Amino acid sequence: MPLQPIPTISADALKEKLSSADSTNLVLLDVREPDEHAARHIPNSMLIPLGSLAQRGGELDGLKDKEIVVYCRSGRRSAKACEFLLKQNFKVKNLDGGILAW
Repeated sequence: MPLQPIPTISADALKEKLSSADSTNLVLLDVREPDEHAARHIPNSMLIPLGSLAQRGGELDGLKDKEIVVYCRSGRRSAKACEFLLKQNFKVKNLDGGILAW
Protein backbone atom coordinates (compact mmCIF):
# COMPACT_ATOMS: atom_id res chain seq x y z
CA MET A 1 0.00 0.00 0.00
CA PRO A 2 1.60 3.31 -1.05
CA LEU A 3 2.11 6.00 1.53
CA GLN A 4 -0.20 8.94 1.21
CA PRO A 5 1.49 12.11 -0.03
CA ILE A 6 2.64 14.44 2.70
CA PRO A 7 0.81 17.77 2.58
CA THR A 8 3.10 20.81 2.64
CA ILE A 9 2.74 24.47 3.50
CA SER A 10 4.98 27.31 2.36
CA ALA A 11 6.61 29.68 4.85
CA ASP A 12 4.52 32.57 3.49
CA ALA A 13 1.26 30.61 3.83
CA LEU A 14 2.21 29.60 7.38
CA LYS A 15 3.01 33.21 8.34
CA GLU A 16 -0.39 34.23 6.98
CA LYS A 17 -2.13 31.47 8.97
CA LEU A 18 -0.29 32.41 12.15
CA SER A 19 -1.51 36.00 11.86
CA SER A 20 -5.14 34.97 11.28
CA ALA A 21 -7.89 33.91 13.66
CA ASP A 22 -7.32 30.38 12.35
CA SER A 23 -4.04 30.19 14.28
CA THR A 24 -5.76 28.78 17.38
CA ASN A 25 -6.16 25.48 15.52
CA LEU A 26 -2.49 25.36 14.58
CA VAL A 27 0.38 23.63 16.40
CA LEU A 28 4.02 24.07 15.39
CA LEU A 29 6.27 21.06 15.95
CA ASP A 30 10.05 21.36 15.65
CA VAL A 31 11.66 17.92 15.20
CA ARG A 32 15.27 19.15 15.26
CA GLU A 33 17.69 18.69 18.15
CA PRO A 34 17.57 20.97 21.23
CA ASP A 35 20.72 22.90 20.23
CA GLU A 36 19.25 23.64 16.79
CA HIS A 37 15.98 24.76 18.38
CA ALA A 38 17.84 27.00 20.84
CA ALA A 39 19.75 28.68 18.01
CA ARG A 40 16.63 29.49 15.96
CA HIS A 41 13.00 28.43 16.03
CA ILE A 42 9.53 29.63 15.14
CA PRO A 43 7.95 31.23 18.23
CA ASN A 44 5.54 29.05 20.24
CA SER A 45 6.68 25.78 18.67
CA MET A 46 6.90 22.51 20.56
CA LEU A 47 10.21 20.66 20.45
CA ILE A 48 10.18 16.88 20.06
CA PRO A 49 13.32 15.68 18.24
CA LEU A 50 12.63 13.16 15.48
CA GLY A 51 14.56 10.44 17.35
CA SER A 52 12.23 10.86 20.36
CA LEU A 53 8.95 11.17 18.48
CA ALA A 54 7.89 7.52 18.80
CA GLN A 55 8.49 7.59 22.58
CA ARG A 56 7.08 11.08 23.16
CA GLY A 57 4.23 10.97 20.64
CA GLY A 58 1.75 10.66 23.48
CA GLU A 59 2.41 14.34 24.22
CA LEU A 60 0.49 15.08 21.02
CA ASP A 61 -2.53 12.85 21.70
CA GLY A 62 -4.75 15.76 22.72
CA LEU A 63 -3.99 17.57 19.47
CA LYS A 64 -5.67 15.31 16.92
CA ASP A 65 -8.27 18.00 16.25
CA LYS A 66 -5.53 20.56 15.44
CA GLU A 67 -3.45 21.07 12.32
CA ILE A 68 0.19 20.28 13.14
CA VAL A 69 2.85 21.99 11.03
CA VAL A 70 6.10 20.05 11.37
CA TYR A 71 9.48 21.57 10.58
CA CYS A 72 13.18 20.86 10.78
CA ARG A 73 16.19 22.49 9.11
CA SER A 74 15.32 21.82 5.47
CA GLY A 75 12.36 19.43 5.41
CA ARG A 76 13.82 15.92 5.40
CA ARG A 77 13.42 15.05 9.10
CA SER A 78 10.05 16.75 9.25
CA ALA A 79 8.85 14.66 6.28
CA LYS A 80 9.73 11.51 8.24
CA ALA A 81 7.90 12.89 11.28
CA CYS A 82 4.87 13.68 9.11
CA GLU A 83 4.81 10.10 7.79
CA PHE A 84 4.82 8.80 11.37
CA LEU A 85 2.10 11.23 12.51
CA LEU A 86 -0.10 10.57 9.48
CA LYS A 87 -0.10 6.88 10.42
CA GLN A 88 -1.34 7.95 13.87
CA ASN A 89 -4.22 9.88 12.23
CA PHE A 90 -2.91 13.37 12.93
CA LYS A 91 -3.61 16.26 10.55
CA VAL A 92 -0.12 17.36 9.53
CA LYS A 93 1.67 19.57 7.05
CA ASN A 94 5.38 19.74 6.39
CA LEU A 95 6.91 23.23 6.29
CA ASP A 96 8.31 23.39 2.76
CA GLY A 97 12.02 24.19 3.00
CA GLY A 98 12.09 23.98 6.80
CA ILE A 99 13.47 26.71 9.04
CA LEU A 100 15.78 27.73 6.19
CA ALA A 101 12.71 28.96 4.29
CA TRP A 102 11.39 30.79 7.34
